[in-house]
Amino acid sequence: MKQLLEHNYLVRKNILTIIGMGLCFYFSYHLVAGQRSYVRYLTLQQNIHVLENQSLELHEEREALEARVAMLRPTSINKDLLEERARLVLGFRQKDEKDILFSK
Repeated sequence: MKQLLEHNYLVRKNILTIIGMGLCFYFSYHLVAGQRSYVRYLTLQQNIHVLENQSLELHEEREALEARVAMLRPTSINKDLLEERARLVLGFRQKDEKDILFSK
């Protein structure tokens, strides 16, 4: 009985310390391993950089395609580009041209 009373006394005396330690462990765990943790933040930052680079590459590719399309407009047609597209799409060629086929 004496031990139980001493135990209750120690618990009551240190209850704030025990609760404080529990809260510290709880928040420390979530700081490192939680859904909104620092590790998750770093991962998301890295994903942002990768996606920004992809976005820049796609933007440059789009600008290049828009420039090629602008050269095929009826108001400002580029004859070399038109000939290239006709050869590729329609299969046109000159009389003296020959096809060379490569096997893989």
